[in-house]
Formats: sequence, structure tokens, C-alpha cells
Amino acid sequence: MLKKKMTYAQEFLAAQPDLFECPKCHEELQLVDVQSLGCVNNHRYNLSKKGTIHFPDHHVSSDYDKEMLEHRRFMIQSGLYQPIIKTLQAILKEYQHQVIVDMGCGEGSFLIELIKGLDNVDAAIGFDLSKDGVLLASDYASDGFWFVGDITAMPFQNQSVDCLLNIFSPSHYDEMSRVLTNDGLVIKVIPEQNYLKEMRMLFYRDKEDKQNYSNEKIYNKFQDSMKIIDEKRCTYTVPVTSENYEHMLGMSPLMWGASQAAKEYALNHPFKELTVDVKILIAKKA
Repeated sequence: MLKKKMTYAQEFLAAQPDLFECPKCHEELQLVDVQSLGCVNNHRYNLSKKGTIHFPDHHVSSDYDKEMLEHRRFMIQSGLYQPIIKTLQAILKEYQHQVIVDMGCGEGSFLIELIKGLDNVDAAIGFDLSKDGVLLASDYASDGFWFVGDITAMPFQNQSVDCLLNIFSPSHYDEMSRVLTNDGLVIKVIPEQNYLKEMRMLFYRDKEDKQNYSNEKIYNKFQDSMKIIDEKRCTYTVPVTSENYEHMLGMSPLMWGASQAAKEYALNHPFKELTVDVKILIAKKA
């Protein structure tokens, strides 16, 4: 009989008694009655039937809906980011017994593809504000633990995380520094100027200012907040096929600012290859 998602989550939480803290009062969280995490102040966070937890006590919303995330999953599973993943695996293989957290995990596939090539991961955790994303990520319940959470109030104890992944996602550097171990790593992946340039040109044919991208502000903020120990640029192209084209268009936030006419034009004018161009920043606490 297949093990239930909740059972995987219960086993994971039982094995990590020193990892989580209450985002409300910052006391330790422990597994209570195998159904929830609780603290001494009686704040409770219940496990869902999918083995996930919803930590925020306020309404949360995200533009990353199920349809978009399913497009993203298709592309990740098809190998869109495989060269980036292999680069990260080479970095992380140098470290032992890691708790890895993907902050802004989306539907979970990037983290899962990453840990497939690692044998030194004690715990793989992903969280996102998108409830749709975390629900999809629960498909990987046997490989990781997933929760709805906020990067500004991460439910981890001080110095409890060995590696924070921040892949095309916002950051909160005070919180990142708080939860990271003294020797821990932050790996942040940010777009470079040619990232998805073919899509940008299609969606914004009549908006020249949106056809170009600069990561200067993001890079400078990261450099001011963390101690960069290495950085790598990863650039390559991916073939476009009739099978993956609509998934490519649908996976990116670039669609959000495009007009309906631009979206229809893009659907009817496929390009031959898609450029992936990113900077990988490896850092420690400042």
C-alpha cells in the first residue's frame, strides 16, 4: 500500500525536532498529536491531508496560479534549467549533511531535480506564498516537505538552515541571515540581460523599454547584504518545439504585462530557440 502524503510529512517533522519555530512568538515548534506543529504558547499549525502546512495567519495571494505553475513544471521536467541545476549540484556536493530550503519554490520541481543528483541532503524543504504551488509540490511528498510561508517570517530556528536557494524569487536578507548557519550558503539565481529575450521581444514588440532587462539593482542589493564568495554566468539555448511552445509562453511572468493582442501574436509566431541567461550568486552571511 502506498504511503500517504501526510504520513511522509509526519515522519519528516518527527525527524527534525530542532528546525522549526513559531513565526508568531518565535518559540520552538514540535510535532503535537502527529497532526500539527505547536509551541508552548499554544499556537498550532495543522498538517493538511496533502502533508503541507499553512503558516501565515493572514490572507495571502499570489499571481502564480495553477495553470502557470503546471506550464513551469512541464518545462523544468523537460530540462529547461538542467545546466543550471548541474552547476548547483557541483557546488553543493562539496558540503555534508545539509538542510536545504528553497524559498519561493513554486511547484517544487526545481528543488526535486536538484536533490536527485545529491546524496548529502538530510532535509529538503520548499515553501512559497502560492497555495497552488505548494499543493502541486505535495506531489513530491516522499522527497521533500512543503509549506505555505512568507520570506519575511520564515518558521525556522536561528542558524538551522545550511543552504538557502533563492531561484528567480524575492529575498529578505535579515531573515536569510537569521536562519542560515554560520557556514551556510545562499545560492541566488537571477536573470541576466538575455534571459528569455525571444519571449520579451514577442510580448513587448511595441514597448521598447520592456525589451531590455538589467539585474543591476538586484545584484547590488545582494552584494550589500551578503558576502559573495563566487559567481557564475550560465548561458545556453533550448530548442522550441510544437510540444513545448505553449508551455514556454505560459510559464513566465512576462505574460502578465502583455496585452491580449501581444499574447495572441506570440502564440502564432513561434521562435526556434529560447535563450536562458542567468547569474548564479554563491554567498555566505556578511
